[in-house]
Amino acid sequence: MKILVAVKEVASLDDDFEIRDDQLNVDEDFLLYDLNEWDDFSLEEAMSIKERSDTEVEVVVVSVGPDRVEESLRKCLAKGADRAIRVWSDEMEGSDSITVGRILAAVAEQEKPDMIFAGVQSSDNADASTGISLASYLNWPHAAVVAGLDYTPGSSKAVASRELEGGLGQEVEISCPAVLTIQLGINTPRYASLRGIKQAAAKPIDELSLSDLGLSAEEVGVDATFAHVRRMYIPEKGMATMIDGTPAEQAAKLAEIIREFKGEV
Repeated sequence: MKILVAVKEVASLDDDFEIRDDQLNVDEDFLLYDLNEWDDFSLEEAMSIKERSDTEVEVVVVSVGPDRVEESLRKCLAKGADRAIRVWSDEMEGSDSITVGRILAAVAEQEKPDMIFAGVQSSDNADASTGISLASYLNWPHAAVVAGLDYTPGSSKAVASRELEGGLGQEVEISCPAVLTIQLGINTPRYASLRGIKQAAAKPIDELSLSDLGLSAEEVGVDATFAHVRRMYIPEKGMATMIDGTPAEQAAKLAEIIREFKGEV
């Protein structure tokens, strides 16, 4: 039995940063990288299932990205993942979350997992669409924002508790194999032990390219994305005016501002 866990190395801004000359992203020198927070919970859920199971469960982590992604993959290995896969070709540069879903689906077709976990979203782009895209390309059932899971390895069904807006929850039964996007708080992610860190440093990381996955350059990268960044910029700081007075006075002042904005005054 195998669980494939899709993880991402996300970027966060340094205190001081600059936009690239082409205005399409932040200058690489000002970015800090780490494992996506949501993916830490996804990995922990897979590890918990593995440790509770009476049958053998293999946990495989996969990430799409350049060489630097190996650091995050080794963190996953240090926490107990059995194998790690890094997928990259230069043609993948600029792939959006939907296209990354296509790439991960190609990996899944080779790995043939029984379940796939991914974080609800990434902390950098927050698209919340990679897991759903992956399920769509595989034509698998999926459940999003999973805050609780009842699943026994080898079962044909799983029960997922989904977190909805407005403080609501939803319990759904889903056929397996399936793709689940995991929400924060579903568990308590473990820390890597010193022994785990040492063992992870010695483990190989499998590398896959476009040709290994049977994908073409036209199916990935900037040209295949559904959304294109036109410009990245630092917005000008606006000014706010506090309206004092009684509710009636505030309403009258607000109405006056609206009339001025519409040119009626």
